[in-house]
Amino acid sequence: MHRLFSLFFLAGIAGAVIQLIGGDMAAPGRLINALWSAADLAVEVSLGLIGVLALWSGLFKMAEASNLAARLSSWVEPVLARLMPGVRHTPQASAPVSMNLAANMLGLDNAATPLGLKAMERLQQGNPQPARATDSQIMFLVLNTSSVTLVPVTVLMFRAQQGASDPAAVYLPLLMATTVSTLVGILVTARVQRISLRDPLLLVVAGIWLTMLAALGTVVWLAPTELANTLSSLLGNGILLLVLSAFFIAAWRGGVDSYDTFVEGAKEGFTLAVRLIPYLVAMLAAIAMLRAGGVLDLFLGGIRFAAAAIGWDTRFVDALPVAFLKPLSGSGARAAMVDVMQTQGVDSLAARMAAVMQGSTETTFYVLAVYFGSVGIRDFRYALWCGLAADAAGLIAAILLSYAFWG
Repeated sequence: MHRLFSLFFLAGIAGAVIQLIGGDMAAPGRLINALWSAADLAVEVSLGLIGVLALWSGLFKMAEASNLAARLSSWVEPVLARLMPGVRHTPQASAPVSMNLAANMLGLDNAATPLGLKAMERLQQGNPQPARATDSQIMFLVLNTSSVTLVPVTVLMFRAQQGASDPAAVYLPLLMATTVSTLVGILVTARVQRISLRDPLLLVVAGIWLTMLAALGTVVWLAPTELANTLSSLLGNGILLLVLSAFFIAAWRGGVDSYDTFVEGAKEGFTLAVRLIPYLVAMLAAIAMLRAGGVLDLFLGGIRFAAAAIGWDTRFVDALPVAFLKPLSGSGARAAMVDVMQTQGVDSLAARMAAVMQGSTETTFYVLAVYFGSVGIRDFRYALWCGLAADAAGLIAAILLSYAFWG
């Protein structure tokens, strides 16, 4: 990441120098002003997130305390046993693997990472070649980099913070895009590992999920534009309300003090919002340097020219910085999404597309480095390519679905 960060700054400076040589005497000043503005914007965005982040952190703390994630993991476990046959040889890994994926589905990022590291440690115990990734570890990584998130809180709270008329409007296409990412990741990895996906349970689960999404998508697709937007909004907000109800009902049934637990979690959310500031400052400043130096516009302009030459609509080009950064850096992709919202308008096609991209996949390189690095694995085998295949599928789906819903 440090190489990419340095490259953005140096490329922006080089672009300003070229503009200066070309006679644009305002180029250096424009670059410096963009740098200061980006730093101010990063702090403004982070502080604006405090309320929403504290709210959801408090709610998720209730879900953790009530063992809702643990119960969800028990439903996920039978499916995992078929996708990761190697887990049968390391039964001690089954629980943390299931809980990690359940936490990801609920958007419990703070719980998902430590559970993921614990799961990788348990999977490593049955590894005959400790420096080499096993098939189960690779499938686990791909599921993490592409896992379906039922509650994409980060995307929704950034849209809310930027003043979107309806933050949940992106929910259904986002859910569809991340489903595509997960299915492609599983198909590619299973093909390499020669795992049969014709198991009755897998077919039933996939069939129910895809039928549900297809039905919802068809209703929204066939409805008049105004009604389609209303239905999409109703669906997103309705699912979120159902999730909230599940959190409170689980806390009540588990005898959890919902108020004290919520407040405890909200404090963590406040701390997290403050911790985001340095990362947003770094990446928003780097992107601002590229934009003010003319490098980003030149790069995107080349893609826009090529797309126009073959008759494609070019509005997707403005959202591409998120697609390029997403596999590399979560903070970088978030900053790129904010940049698109700021420059294009939060309810523009490009900004909505950027939000769907942000929620469609995870940061493959980061997950690969952290999860495999935590247990000393140096030979990743085909894990990177399977993860990137899932990323590519999710990002392409995000573009196509955004056009289908709002194009």
